[in-house]
Amino acid sequence: MRRPGPVWIVLIYVSLVVIWGTTWSAIQIGLETTPPLGGLALRFLLAGALLWCIARARGIPLGRQKYEKALWWINAALSFALSYGIVYWAAQWIPSGLVSVLFATYPLFIALFAQIALPGERLSRGEGVGMLLAFAGVVAIFSADFSALGGRQGFIAAVVMLGSPAAAAIATIYVKRWGKTIHPFSLTAIPMLLAGAAMGGVALLFERGKTYVWDGPAIGVLLYLAVIGSALSFTLFYWLLAYLAAKRMALITYLVPLIAVTIGTLRGERLTTRILLGSATVIVGVALALHVDSRARRVRSG
Repeated sequence: MRRPGPVWIVLIYVSLVVIWGTTWSAIQIGLETTPPLGGLALRFLLAGALLWCIARARGIPLGRQKYEKALWWINAALSFALSYGIVYWAAQWIPSGLVSVLFATYPLFIALFAQIALPGERLSRGEGVGMLLAFAGVVAIFSADFSALGGRQGFIAAVVMLGSPAAAAIATIYVKRWGKTIHPFSLTAIPMLLAGAAMGGVALLFERGKTYVWDGPAIGVLLYLAVIGSALSFTLFYWLLAYLAAKRMALITYLVPLIAVTIGTLRGERLTTRILLGSATVIVGVALALHVDSRARRVRSG
């Protein structure tokens, strides 16, 4: 796909923040009517099928480039099946705010793995400070949810939840290093179908007899998560990842909670000083990380 211009980069970046800022709440709503593994399987099967049909209609070749099929399996296993499987499972015992905090370690994992696999993306001290500052802001925003983490099962779920951002970070590093010339439809359609099929098999084993409620809200949430929260968002993400540094793309994770907080406020939730200060800290941290990275790139190019 053609390199997006500066305006498109900003629009797509903001769109990803907005879309993924709403998916945490959508997942929680979906879990009220759909078992987690079965719901995840349906989400990715629908998203993958939609993207596959579009790719076929547009004549986009799939599976012909070097590393392409290997990346299918890596994305299917790590980005979609393992990472999202953990999120859906953990969300049964820990609040969505705490899920957001734990997943916000994703940029830190990206920074760590990039030191090894992406020599051109070594983290500077200023970028590291910005990332840690943004993470502290996310923690501050959702610190009230920590009190809801009760019992042994909640603690186990929180620990296991850290495997989700770690798995997603590893997959992102692989795609960034070896998938730059591969069409984003290929990096999403086939892996989602594979992950959906795998999670469907797991659901048949462990969720047999669970009830599915197919009312209007349940179907609406499923379609939103499949079409907007998966098919569209991941295609845009991999499109930008080919042109932007992985560490810059990872900063989206810090901005996502700001959308979740905004939605909560619009729904009548109280906007506290803690939330305002946390949000400001996130913005300052992300701005610092982006500014230092942009300045470093100008120095290298100049």
